[in-house]
Amino acid sequence: MTTATLLALAAGTASAQMQNPMVGGAPMFANKTIVENAVNSADHKTLVAAVQQAGLVDTLNSAGPFTVFAPTDAAFGRISESSLNALMMDQNKAQLATILACHVVAANAMSDVIAGMIADSGGTHSVQTVGGCTLQASMKGNDLVLTDENGREARVTIADVRQSNGVIHVIDRVLLPSQ
Repeated sequence: MTTATLLALAAGTASAQMQNPMVGGAPMFANKTIVENAVNSADHKTLVAAVQQAGLVDTLNSAGPFTVFAPTDAAFGRISESSLNALMMDQNKAQLATILACHVVAANAMSDVIAGMIADSGGTHSVQTVGGCTLQASMKGNDLVLTDENGREARVTIADVRQSNGVIHVIDRVLLPSQ
């Protein structure tokens, strides 16, 4: 990664910090928690429902810090309706919690920091999640890309949405643990 790319990411981060970024048509406030902001995003209704079903609301409302790679409703739409409905059933709560935890890192990782780790690691950086998954972070052009253990790629579409207990990076695909 070039210095110019890192500076562009840092400039984007600084710009986002000066205002409340919009996600799903709603402003995201840095003084609210991940859950308090997510419930207002029209693009994250499925994620919010899944977090509630998995019993993770209290965790994501706690002090953190957390970095959440937050799939949009369109990302969940890439999963078959029958599979998604099955995951949301009470008997599959543990599996759902594991999948969601593979989107959470126990740190406050802004995109410029992640980009720096990618550059320092020679183009790919391993990211350990609280769910026990290992994601591979890389850059494709100016896009931050996460690859799950199955080779699925998710692009960060909105980076650096500050929260009182961490940061959200909106992604375009649901990440899954290895099977």
